[in-house]
Amino acid sequence: MIHLGECIILKIMLIIVLSYCLGSITGAYYITKWMIGKDIRQLGSGNAGARNAGRQLGKKGFMYTLLIDIAKVMIALYLTTVFFSQNDIMLLISAFFLLIGHNWPMHLGFKGGKGVVVFLASTLFLVPLAMAVLGICVGFSFLFVRNFTIAGLISMASIPITAWILGEYDFAKGLFILMIVVIISHIKRK
Repeated sequence: MIHLGECIILKIMLIIVLSYCLGSITGAYYITKWMIGKDIRQLGSGNAGARNAGRQLGKKGFMYTLLIDIAKVMIALYLTTVFFSQNDIMLLISAFFLLIGHNWPMHLGFKGGKGVVVFLASTLFLVPLAMAVLGICVGFSFLFVRNFTIAGLISMASIPITAWILGEYDFAKGLFILMIVVIISHIKRK
C-alpha cells in the first residue's frame, strides 16, 4: 500500500526524471542530424544550441531548434502543473532539471547547449511579463555594447528582478539560479 507521502515523493521523482529527459532532447543536435546528417557539436562553435544551428543550417534550422527547445519546456512545465497544481517550487525544480538536461544530456556525453532558450522559455511560462522587460533591456543594452550575446546576457538579469518586483519571490530566486547556470555555461564553453 502506497502512502500519501510516498506518492508525493514518487511524483517529485517523476517530474525530475521527466524534466531531465525532456531537457536532454537537444533540438540543435537532432535537427542537424536530420537535415545534414552531422553532429552540431562538431560544427561552428561546437555548441548544441539554436544560434549555432542557425549559423550552420540557416533560418529553418534555427526555427526548428527553437520550436523543439521551447516545446520541451512548455510540455514539462505543463505536466508539472498537472501533477502539482500551481506549485511554484515544483515548477522551479522542473525548470532546473530541464536546464540541466539541456546543458548536460547524458546520451550526448554531457555536452549539450548553453541553456538560453530553456531559460527564456521557462521565464515565459512562469513570469511572462519578464520577457517583455527583457526585450526592452536587450534593445537598450545592444545600443551600448553592440554585441547581441553580451547584451542578452546582461539583460537576463532583468528577469529575476522583474519577477521580484511583480511579487513572484520564489520565481525570482529560482530564475536567478537558472540565470547563473546559463552564465556559467557561457563562461566555461567560450
